[in-house]
Amino acid sequence: MNGQTKASDDYNVIDLLHIAKALWQRAWIIVLSALVAAGIGFSVSAFTIAPKYSSQIMLYVNNSSVSLGNTTFSISSADLTASQSLIKTYAVILNNRTTLEKVIDKTGVPYTYGQLSSMIKAESVNDTEVMRVTVVSEDPYEAAKIANSIAELLPERIAEIMDGCSMEVIDSAIPNTNKISPNITKYTAQGFIIGFLIAAGILTVLAIMDDTIHDEDYIINTYDYPLLAVIPDLSTADSTKYGYRQTAKKQ
Repeated sequence: MNGQTKASDDYNVIDLLHIAKALWQRAWIIVLSALVAAGIGFSVSAFTIAPKYSSQIMLYVNNSSVSLGNTTFSISSADLTASQSLIKTYAVILNNRTTLEKVIDKTGVPYTYGQLSSMIKAESVNDTEVMRVTVVSEDPYEAAKIANSIAELLPERIAEIMDGCSMEVIDSAIPNTNKISPNITKYTAQGFIIGFLIAAGILTVLAIMDDTIHDEDYIINTYDYPLLAVIPDLSTADSTKYGYRQTAKKQ
């Protein structure tokens, strides 16, 4: 067939080479886009997003007989599963509206109980009977204040609800001025990668859509047309590829 391309396998290989060549020729655009995006990621994380700080308390859950309503059950130090369940119960009581409103009243922080709940995380430490409560805030001193208020109020709240159960404070909270977020390095790296991929993707699409014949090699490698003649480029000062050379005239 006149003008028929070569085998599909060859055509796919040629396409990949064409795309790779196009990307290499415009590599500076990809690098520049990646650097610009990295700069944006750095600026956003360093100057736009408010830093956050965390403070922690650690509480020990005593092993004892516990009665909740008409049900009584005992917890032994060997029964880790029951201990973890008890800590989960305490975490639910901690995030209860009544408990958090008492914390708000004691600390005077300007949050609703829903906002304060999103700032608090309670969990078991290494599947033990030690409960860790972490408070995250934009102010390290506020985070420590809230955490210490929880350490005072939560045991009282637990005692009101569950008979025969108590908690002891292992560690009180102290202000931690080392921010936990945002991670500037992570944002910068993500910006670099995103900028790189976007630029490379756009250039790849443009290379695929480009059907312009740039040189004779494209015709030879892509079509079955015989190459009858080539018009040389005489615009350069020195063109020897097709036997043409410009020389200065003698005075």
